[in-house]
Amino acid sequence: MNNLLEQLSALGMTDYEAKVYLALLSENPATGYQISKTAGVPRSMVYEALGRLEVRGAVLKSQEEKATIYRPVHPEMLLDRYERQAHDLAASLRNALMPLYQQEKSGRLWNFSGRREALNYAIDLIDEAKYELMLVLTDADVAALQPHLAEAHARGVALGVILTGDLPLELGQVVRHPKRETQLHRMQETLIVVADESEFLISTGHQHAAATVTTNLNMVLIARQFIWMELFAQRIFARLGADLLQKLDPEDQQVLY
Repeated sequence: MNNLLEQLSALGMTDYEAKVYLALLSENPATGYQISKTAGVPRSMVYEALGRLEVRGAVLKSQEEKATIYRPVHPEMLLDRYERQAHDLAASLRNALMPLYQQEKSGRLWNFSGRREALNYAIDLIDEAKYELMLVLTDADVAALQPHLAEAHARGVALGVILTGDLPLELGQVVRHPKRETQLHRMQETLIVVADESEFLISTGHQHAAATVTTNLNMVLIARQFIWMELFAQRIFARLGADLLQKLDPEDQQVLY
């Protein structure tokens, strides 16, 4: 129940409004007195909450002979309305804000936190990529980003991907990073996206993610070169036979194996 109250509050309802709407879903039609008892909202506040919900289009009322009764608007209808309003607002803001945005060009390192925020930034880079994406992805990243990667691949963006987990990805050039090397490099929860040789995102940690983004050319090239060399090494290793491997120093053989 608390979770539902929080989610309805995120849509703009006050605590009392959310309680009243939830009470009406389980018992309707109902009078203000009945709603007050069911929702646990003081009678002095219940009619104010009902009035605001009526204005929001979340509640309907009917004036009966002896009392005014209320019923909720169907949740699907209500949420569809909220969805349309949010979509229209986002579209309007996009048109208004985009001309105002001046992208920073100095190549600073920018730090932020949050797994959701890191994934959203990765999605932006993937969706806006024009010709190349180089990535390091965990299983969780593959699950979250695969639809966007598929769209990028379909529009002709070249993909080079290092997978550190077990999920498959059949888009572009894909190699699987050795598990032991992943552990040694502490990459079990690392997400890297290099977009069009111009911007670089790295995020570490899933539960408490710390991320860095930059357009600094040196940093971007280092990140891209790391992924490119790993893809190259995996291609070469796949073609080496046992006879050639035996000619390497034992230490190098151990690294390859």
